[in-house]
Amino acid sequence: MSIAIRPATAADIPTLFRIRTAVRQNAMRRAALAAAGVTPRNVAALLATEGAGWIARDHGRDAGFSIADAGQGSVFALFVLPGHEGHGLGRALLREAEAWLARQGWREAWLLTGTGPGLRAPGFYRRLGWHRRGLAPPGEQRFIRRLPPG
Repeated sequence: MSIAIRPATAADIPTLFRIRTAVRQNAMRRAALAAAGVTPRNVAALLATEGAGWIARDHGRDAGFSIADAGQGSVFALFVLPGHEGHGLGRALLREAEAWLARQGWREAWLLTGTGPGLRAPGFYRRLGWHRRGLAPPGEQRFIRRLPPG
């Protein structure tokens, strides 16, 4: 296995959007992301202020990313390209985000994921110690996790 994790910068925003729009589950096109307020400008602002991101490379290719938001204590995004799922990228990226949030002083983190039938993300988060804490509109579920001291 050849996985490397590196910090994401504003220069990586095209890569982040390429990965985000290519996923199998919870897929969204750029227009839908923009309608939800997820634009290159907003992501750049988050990375420049209260956020941090990471990119996972698998066999020399940028194949996944995560972004955490210290202002909210949340994992804002976690996505892995098809063909790279099941290689440990998601787990490694989630652990980076959790550790960073803990270093920012958060003792508990939260995230949102979809509720659609067959969606694998809820099981993934449960296996990694996250607990479902109700629904968040529109049609998303909220998960929380106690963080180890940073």
